[in-house]
Amino acid sequence: MHLHILGICGTFMGGVARLAQAAGHRVTGCDAAVYPPMSDQLRAAGIDLIEGYAAGQLELRPDLFLVGNVVARGNALFEAILDSGARFDSGPSWVGRHLLPGRHVVAVAGTHGKTTTTSMIAWILDYCGQDPGFLIGGVPLDFGVSARLGTGHPFVIEADEYDSALFDKRSKFVHYFPATAVLNNLEYDHADIFPDLAAIETQFHHLLRCVPSKGRIIVNGRDAALARVLQRGVWSPVEFFERPEGWHWRALHGAADRIDAAETIAIRNGGSELGALHLPLAGDHNRSNAVAAIAAAAHCGVDPARAIAALAAFGGVRRRLENRGTVGGITVYDDFAHHPTAIATTLAGLRRRVGSGRILALLEPRSNTMKLGAMQSLVAASLADADLVFCHAPRSGPNALGWDPRTTLQPLGDRAQVFDSVDALAAAVLAAARPGDSVLAMSNGSFGGVHERILAGLGMRP
Repeated sequence: MHLHILGICGTFMGGVARLAQAAGHRVTGCDAAVYPPMSDQLRAAGIDLIEGYAAGQLELRPDLFLVGNVVARGNALFEAILDSGARFDSGPSWVGRHLLPGRHVVAVAGTHGKTTTTSMIAWILDYCGQDPGFLIGGVPLDFGVSARLGTGHPFVIEADEYDSALFDKRSKFVHYFPATAVLNNLEYDHADIFPDLAAIETQFHHLLRCVPSKGRIIVNGRDAALARVLQRGVWSPVEFFERPEGWHWRALHGAADRIDAAETIAIRNGGSELGALHLPLAGDHNRSNAVAAIAAAAHCGVDPARAIAALAAFGGVRRRLENRGTVGGITVYDDFAHHPTAIATTLAGLRRRVGSGRILALLEPRSNTMKLGAMQSLVAASLADADLVFCHAPRSGPNALGWDPRTTLQPLGDRAQVFDSVDALAAAVLAAARPGDSVLAMSNGSFGGVHERILAGLGMRP
């Protein structure tokens, strides 16, 4: 089958392209801007890419067009597809119907931690010889790719609540029908498509309707929104982690809660202690992610002790507190954090790692939710762990905000500065940074290559 993918350079649709090719299909695709790193990965795989959405691509006559959710009405190619009566589908629907049947699907859902937890599960299963398939919204450092078909029975997928396509406004994850569903957490996000938290809870309720009665749902027992989702109906066995009481899986801090302390993983049945996990990732959120991953892997037949050993060797995920380099005693980190909760959690994890060392936080609030201002009242508090804050907020263009960060960040006083350009921001960071500092850049985009600019600037210091 020949598939032509609209929006192919997005992480999800690029992953779908790689999976489809591995499954024996001919794959081509297009995007508004054919950009790296996904464009480089796809071209290296021999997938032909076209710049733009010209209607003339209809002449490729593929068996099926796959339409990414970046495509809207008025898109020239999609309008031509509709007018011609050509066959089309969404990426999540095609994956659910063509790649997942017959596999043990492990789906990881939640507002935060999906990419890391999905990567952890895939790594555990691979470490234990199960050769899983996976589709992840990031690049695990242990694999170097975001998607793999795999030959084993399990398929691990990041289960996003964002919509599937312009013609299917259901969340992506309703197409996956997982045997194992992990629910990490749930709070308000995606203000461009969801009016409130209740609307997202409804989508999570729909996900639970898709889990078979012989499947398993692994839930963060501390999350009130997930508790409401479960109250609306659940038809599968449920296991809780991080629950104050009645938990099945739990992580306990190591001795004296030192920065380098191991985490002790315990299972409820008989109070059995499974062993000590020296997790190389910082923060309570990653401890929670690890517990969920061990629980999910257990449902795939992995002994928890082996899962613990696997996670001790887990390399992490690109853009999740990723160390981009150290120059002159100053370390630059990159993180995907863009929601206030994720910003606060990431800063807390770095603070635990660096102790009293200074943290220079660089923020680019460019997600749709942030640009709409739905979270602006929470931004200043989320940056409390930073010693200095540098915010990129252009006054015009596609990343312009609908609110004034200068006003929003006033509670931080002189600790916070706002810049119209990445050049000006980088120059200010270089002027302020001193040996022993940690520079943390947070954005769901490329942030104008600020990491490379700062590292290069540091290298030019006398």
